[in-house]
Amino acid sequence: MARKFTHEEIIPKAAYHDRTGEYPVEILKKAWELGLMNGHISPEYGGPGLNILDTCIITEELAYGCTAIQTAIEANSLGEMPIIIAGNHEQKKKYLGRMFEEPLMAAYGVTEPQGGSDVSGIRTKAEKKGDDYILNGQKMWITNAGFANWFFVLARTNPDPKCSPGQAFTGFIVDGDSPGLTRGKKEINMGQRASDTRALNFEDVVVPKENRLGEEGSGFKIAMGAFDRTRPPVAMGAVGLSRRALEEATKYSMERTAFGKPICEHQGVAFMLADMAIAVETSRLITYRSAWEIDQGRRNTYYASIAKAYAGDLANKCASDCVQIFGGFGFNTEYPAEKLMRDAKIYQIYEGTAQIQRLIISREVLSQAKQGF
Repeated sequence: MARKFTHEEIIPKAAYHDRTGEYPVEILKKAWELGLMNGHISPEYGGPGLNILDTCIITEELAYGCTAIQTAIEANSLGEMPIIIAGNHEQKKKYLGRMFEEPLMAAYGVTEPQGGSDVSGIRTKAEKKGDDYILNGQKMWITNAGFANWFFVLARTNPDPKCSPGQAFTGFIVDGDSPGLTRGKKEINMGQRASDTRALNFEDVVVPKENRLGEEGSGFKIAMGAFDRTRPPVAMGAVGLSRRALEEATKYSMERTAFGKPICEHQGVAFMLADMAIAVETSRLITYRSAWEIDQGRRNTYYASIAKAYAGDLANKCASDCVQIFGGFGFNTEYPAEKLMRDAKIYQIYEGTAQIQRLIISREVLSQAKQGF
């Protein structure tokens, strides 16, 4: 179903949304109607209760058509995940349940202007006053920010700069229509232009105590726990892009001739196609492993970071090679290759940069070594 939807609804309109930057509202509505959004939510709250591997399979198909549109869909899961893993029954019923009443969007508000990867450096503050918390600060690069009905927001509740991240931050559910919450202009990015990313500003935003997720000080653990579940689908988005790059490059190489034969018969091009195929297959398998591990109830941080780093790096190589095989046409906006290259770059940046993933992986390796593997 996801593959059929991609070919009928996403691919014919992807270039338009990339060119205009228009948010794909109608496509998202149709995806919602088919059940291609909000897949992680439990049947208790109206959802299908899909596991992470299930959603990865769907994600690859959607990303094949356009990773920007797929990112808008996946960002819903990222915004919802902290509530899924740490919300109480009332919070889940109120905020997850409404996602099946109409096609609403959610967003994950953690990144700030002064540093995306340094989550411990967050400056947005939440001060407790009576039964409420008062939020002040700013977030940046928040996907779906212009359309989100509600946000997960991570804020500092302990003002002591020496307090560890594991105790300093608290997660909150913030309604999109909260007084004092303003949304910045849509950012015009290099790629994934149909995705809506903006800044958020909080000026004395009142958040009721019942919208606090978990205990005060548990926000960092909740926010990072969400990544273990959302990084596999992000990696699978990169796999979908790599597969599209391989198939577009293969089709073109069979049609274009040079020196009296199709360019696919020249070893230089044939080996590029072979490397792209290797990238697709290996990226998919390590991503499946990372999804399967968390579905088994095991901590998957190690595998999720490997999948995110590996698939993201190889998506960039596949997209670059696709442009190369297309030659001059690859550099032209009338052909699909250049969009793939622009869209691929963000996979080495969002949800943890390629360098941060390597930092996480190395820490996991060293931790295992200290325990004797």
